[in-house]
Order: sequence, then structure tokens, then C-alpha cells
Amino acid sequence: MGHYLANLRDIEFCLFDLLEREKILGTSIYKDLDRETVMGMLQEVRRLAENDLAASFVEGDRLGVDFNPATGEAKLPESFKNSYRAYMDGEWWRIDAPVELGGTVIPASLRWAIAEMVLGSNPAIHIYASGIAFANVAYYLGTDEQKKIAKLMVERDWGSSMMLTEPDAGSDVGAGRSRAVKQSDGTWHVTGTKRFITSGDSDLNENIVHFVLARREGGGPGTKGLSLFLVPKFMFDFDSGKLGKRNGVYATKLEHKMGLNVSSTCEMNLGEKEPAVGYLLGEVHDGIAQMFKIIEFARMMVGTKAIATLSAGYQQALAYAKTRVQGGDMKVMNNKVSPRVTIIHHPDVRRSLMVQKAYSEGMRALVLYTASIQDSVKIARAEGSGVGEDEINDLEAINDLLLPIVKGYGSEKSWTLLGTESLQTFGGSGFTQDWPLEQYVRDAKIDTLYEGTTAIQGLDFFFRKIVKDNGQAINYLAEQIAAFAQTGGVHSAEKAALQKGLDDVNSIVETLVGRAIASLQKEEEIYKVGLNTSRALMAVGDIITAWLLLRQADIAAEKLPTATKDRDFYTGKIAAAKFFIGNCLPHLAADRAIIEATENSIMEVSEGAF
Repeated sequence: MGHYLANLRDIEFCLFDLLEREKILGTSIYKDLDRETVMGMLQEVRRLAENDLAASFVEGDRLGVDFNPATGEAKLPESFKNSYRAYMDGEWWRIDAPVELGGTVIPASLRWAIAEMVLGSNPAIHIYASGIAFANVAYYLGTDEQKKIAKLMVERDWGSSMMLTEPDAGSDVGAGRSRAVKQSDGTWHVTGTKRFITSGDSDLNENIVHFVLARREGGGPGTKGLSLFLVPKFMFDFDSGKLGKRNGVYATKLEHKMGLNVSSTCEMNLGEKEPAVGYLLGEVHDGIAQMFKIIEFARMMVGTKAIATLSAGYQQALAYAKTRVQGGDMKVMNNKVSPRVTIIHHPDVRRSLMVQKAYSEGMRALVLYTASIQDSVKIARAEGSGVGEDEINDLEAINDLLLPIVKGYGSEKSWTLLGTESLQTFGGSGFTQDWPLEQYVRDAKIDTLYEGTTAIQGLDFFFRKIVKDNGQAINYLAEQIAAFAQTGGVHSAEKAALQKGLDDVNSIVETLVGRAIASLQKEEEIYKVGLNTSRALMAVGDIITAWLLLRQADIAAEKLPTATKDRDFYTGKIAAAKFFIGNCLPHLAADRAIIEATENSIMEVSEGAF
């Protein structure tokens, strides 16, 4: 067995006790699924993740990618390729493929529960396998001819990459300089340089289809002038898939990173050696909207990866704390002949472990709750569902609101806790390669940067998901939390604290919205918003996490009196919720005070003073 231990019991609890996913099984588009089948899938993925996938986790990091700058070819360790093949040969790619191309219809909640175990055991496997998910974009947005590309991507296991970032533009995608010129045969020649391109090249697949944003000839400035092109590594026959000549898209540099070393992150050049032939997706110039179909998937994946890694770190820290003997019990620490105890007996270690437990389980619930909203959207869009377009739009708005929380809050909290709590549990040993924690920390840092930094997530969250939405989605969530807080019961005190935390979050949002409105008359007021959008994102993440933990605690309290083998599990659920409410939620009051007192002096400090 490798480094990874899946927390399948908690995944099952979230899916079936908290989110009641059994209610959607056996009905509508999920009529062929039942709980037994779903659990069978999850158990098989756990076996695969803990063994075949986890087996190459360490060697993939130590050996990394072998890149030849002369040829632009990247080669991966054989052990990693074996793990990837185990995933693909097990046909788990079907959960992402279009159903018309052999895909399996499963709820998004199950899909992301599966993804947690893959991403926790060996995240690069899931990242490289994303080519199948990208095929959905080519299939559903492409022309009839381009649907053949999607078919080949699935049938022949072609890889893919998303090419947005450029050296000079960075996160300012609209400043990109890559160009596309239409040819007489209807294809386009793309020129430019892209940077930080995940899976830019590898020897996992016979071909790679790059999804490239470029400005068409005559296209206007900014993001509106960008179009999305499918640019293959090798040209090919559209019917048979037989590969032809090399296309003019090459990896020119491999980034040397602090972590996730087996994932090839490349600088890519298009059109320098020979023309880089591309196909305009859907024959429409709608690049940003099309690319966001991929970005939304990627943000969900990144948040799930981060949270999966925190869960893995907690499992490692917990196991270590139960076996590492050091020091005496604090009650008798001055008695030099008192017996030594395992470190889980020490108060601060217990505090640290409970922080890890509460956040990893709370944020797992956040991921799966978000996925359950996606379930509702899929069911609503199913033929004959009877759900109106307005209701579907409302569900999609809630999902849109939650995505930056999953990605931004999930990645930031996971990265911080992995370093300050999970690794710290091991003491000095955590800083060595004897344990996987140091790799977890290195691998997880990218999650706060992928698909937009935490600051960008905060801006997106506030301006697009709250202001542009007129607060409808966040008000819906606030109403759900407030209604639960009024239900009383065995956790009435904790629910009162939840309501207090919600009041603080509501005030934070109201304050920032007010300042955004005030900036229409006084421009510099917008700085007071920009100084606090990341803080607001974290605050909303905390209140949702507290709500989901407390909901779990209510369920656990109901089940505990008649439980037998799961008594410790349910007791732990209650303890985690109470701990989070008592130790994490009070910070919201401080956040509120900071935001309400924000002034602009920091924006007036000269650059030299920094």
C-alpha cells in the first residue's frame, strides 16, 4: 500500500446522510444507479487509489519530467505511466466522456467523490486524464467535423491542455498577443507563446489537442477579441485518427517547480518552426465563454485536489500521533518517572488534529454540496424534467457562487493547514522525505495559484458572483443557513453562534456592496473593496463550512444512541462541529470589524516605503 488512505466512510456519510443522494438514484437520468452500485464504484476506486495510483506518487516527484529542449519532448517515469494506465484501463475515463461517446452517466456528486480519491493519491493522474473531460467541450460546442476530434480524443486517449497564459499578459488574459490568421482551406494558423501550460507535452498519449486562446486577425482588443482554437500536436485523419505530420506547436521549456514535479508545466511556442494549424471551435468567435467551460471544471478540480490533499495529510498526522511516543501526560509532566505517552495525549496536538479534522471534513462537505447543486442542474435540464428555465438559472447561479469558494477558500485553507498543522504534527520528521507531508505541502501550493490566484477568486466572487448577480445566490445561501440556525435541538447553543457568524458575514457583504456603490461617486472607495475581497471570500467559506459541519453533527447526534460500530465516527462528527463553532467561527467578528474599519491609507503609501 502507498502513502494514501481514503476516508471513504466520511465520503459515504456526506453523500447519503448529509446530502441524501440516494433520493436521486434510480430516477430520471440516474435510473440505472442505486446505493449498492455507487458504493461498489467508490470501494473499487479506493482500492485503486490506495495501491496502483499511490504507488508512483513519490517516484514521480523524485524523478519528475525528462525534457529534451532540442526536440520539445517530455517523458514521464515508467512507474507513473503504469499508474496512469491502471486508471485508464479500469475505464474510469468513462465518468468524464460524453455519453454519446461511451461515457457513463453518474451524478456530479459521485464524480467528484471519485475524483477526491484519485487526486489525493496521485493528483497528476487526474490532471493528465482531463483530456477526456476537455473532449466534452469539443463535442458539445464543436461543429459536426470537430465532433470527430472529440471522438478520437476519447477512443484513442489523446491528451489536452488549455492555453491561456502568456509571458507578458499573465492573468490579464485579454492582453494576450497570440494571433490567428484564417487560411483558404478554413483552418487557422496560430502564432504566439504561452506559459505555465499544464500537460503541454508528455509521452502518455500519442497525440495532444491544445485548446488555445488567440486573437483572430481583425479581432478587437481585450477578451472580446479572443477566439478558441483546437491545435493538435500531430495532424491526423479525421475519420481513422491515423497520425500525420508534426504540427507547429512545441514545448520550448519545462518549468522547474517546487512541487507536482511529474506534471509537465511547459512554455509553448506556436508557429515558429512551421505553421501551427488550428480549428476554430464551433466556427464562432466566442473564445472566453467557450474556455470558461473548461475553467469551471478546472476550478472544481483544483479545489477538490487541495481538500483531498488536506484529508490525506490529516490521515497521516493522525496515524503518526497515535503511535509516536514522546513526553509524559501534561497532568504529571513534572513527575520524571511517569510513563511516556503517544503525542495524541498532548493538548496542543489534539487541538491541531481537531483543526485538521474539522476543516478536511467540512470542506469535503463543501465540495460535495457544490456537486449536489450540479446534480440538480443536470436533472433539471433532463428531458421532461418539468423544471422551468428560471429555476435552472437560479441553480446555476448558486453553483457559480460556490465555485470560487471551493477553489479559493479550499486551496488557501488546505495549503495553510498542511504546513502549519499536518506537517507540524510530525515535528522535525515532517520536514524530511521520510514522510509524505513535505511533498503534500509542495504539491498543494500550486492550488492557490492554478486557474487564478486566491486574490482573483476573491474579485470574481464579489464582483461577478455577488454584485452582478444582485446578491440573489448569496442571499439564498444565507436564508438556508439562517433557517437551519433556528431549528434548535441538542445543538441550540452552537446554532445561536452560527447565526451570530452569519450576521457578521451578512454585514461584511453589505459593507462591501455599499462601498462599491459609493465608488460610483467617489472612485477611491473601490480600494476599500479590493483590500477585502479575499477576506470576504474566506469569511463566506467559513460560514458555509460551519453550517455543513453542524448539519452533520445533528445527523450524528440522532444516530449515536442506536449506533454500534460507528459510535466513534458519530462522536467525532459532533466534536468537530463544536470545535469549529467554538474556535474558528469567532474570527468572523474580527473580520467584520477589520472590514468595517478599513480606510485607504495603505493605498497612499509611496512605493519606496514598501
